Amino acid sequence: MTSPSHLGARRLTLTLVALWLPAGMAAAILFAALGWGLFQGSRAQLSLIDRPVPDLVIRSLDGDEIGLRDLRGTPLVVNFWASWCVPCRQEAPVLAAAAKKTTGRVQFVGVDIQDTDVAARAYEAEIHSPYPVGPAIRGSYHDFGVTAPPETFFVNRDGVVMGRITGPVDEQRMRFYLTELGAGSSPAPSIDAG
Repeated sequence: MTSPSHLGARRLTLTLVALWLPAGMAAAILFAALGWGLFQGSRAQLSLIDRPVPDLVIRSLDGDEIGLRDLRGTPLVVNFWASWCVPCRQEAPVLAAAAKKTTGRVQFVGVDIQDTDVAARAYEAEIHSPYPVGPAIRGSYHDFGVTAPPETFFVNRDGVVMGRITGPVDEQRMRFYLTELGAGSSPAPSIDAG
């Protein structure tokens, strides 16, 4: 015969299993969905690597039209930015220093996204990028899979995307990609971001 205390313990166990089993299954489904999303996101980020640079033309704030595919034969650094983007301001000195140090060897292009003309011009008046910057007039940041600024792409002289940085560029990664583009020297040049 089963004692009343043993029956109570058995009921408690069954109640706990009935409560925790659905919660555990829900957590497992949530983690699986999160893992799938992270995996799909990383695949999307890599989708342009080893592919031709998308056709994108900007109208620089100076009024010139610059097409990325027209620059084939010259290594490119394509940076997507916005005036309201705090990390964009943080990386601006690194980009400017790298552009100055590689003048004539690498072409930098800044693509303003999700911005107004007035805000972009005010930002640029403060930052003073030593390379052409402006909004896309043909093509879109979506063609690059950009989700939010800043994002930077490195394109070799054959017009093939060879690298991507999501988030602000730092000196070490800039030096690495410039060397990969053939614009660095051994040892890579120091980029003073200050």
